[in-house]
Amino acid sequence: MAQRSGSITLFEGKHFSGRRLDVCGDCDSFQERGFMNRVGSVRVGSGAWVCFQHPDYRGPQFILEHGDYPDFRRWNGHNDHLGSCRPVGMHGEHFHLQVFEGCGFTGASLDFQQDCPLLQAAGWAHGVGALRVLGDGAWVLYEEPGFRGCMFLVERGDFRSFSDWGAPSARVQSVRRVVNAF
Repeated sequence: MAQRSGSITLFEGKHFSGRRLDVCGDCDSFQERGFMNRVGSVRVGSGAWVCFQHPDYRGPQFILEHGDYPDFRRWNGHNDHLGSCRPVGMHGEHFHLQVFEGCGFTGASLDFQQDCPLLQAAGWAHGVGALRVLGDGAWVLYEEPGFRGCMFLVERGDFRSFSDWGAPSARVQSVRRVVNAF
């Protein structure tokens, strides 16, 4: 069974100041809990979390693992808006990701069991049209090399097309395992 627990605290101000919101499970709207959508800093006490820019788990994703983020805007490089979050479903420690060139699991494919900061360096010269998350772990796909740019979380399952994981295109440049640290 997937483990979906942990704790995260969102602060309105930088360096863990101002009003705060403590979350221990799915939260589809920060505003419904009396917390505005501006976040200055974040402290992940346990687990791994996917935060979304808008309520109802919509918009750009930000994957946060155990640790402190004293200046969220500086960390994410975009803005200070967050509207919802949920823990990442963690199943264990066995990571396996298959990427495919074409939608529907067609064309060239490549397997990953470790982080890869540049898919091209691993011999991948294609876009990612489909993928499978096998084994136990969750993965983060990045649109830029070196684990930068837009993030997309994928948990165990089949994704027949890049739109299935919320990406606007098949452009994936790096992949990283999500480690559930407590």
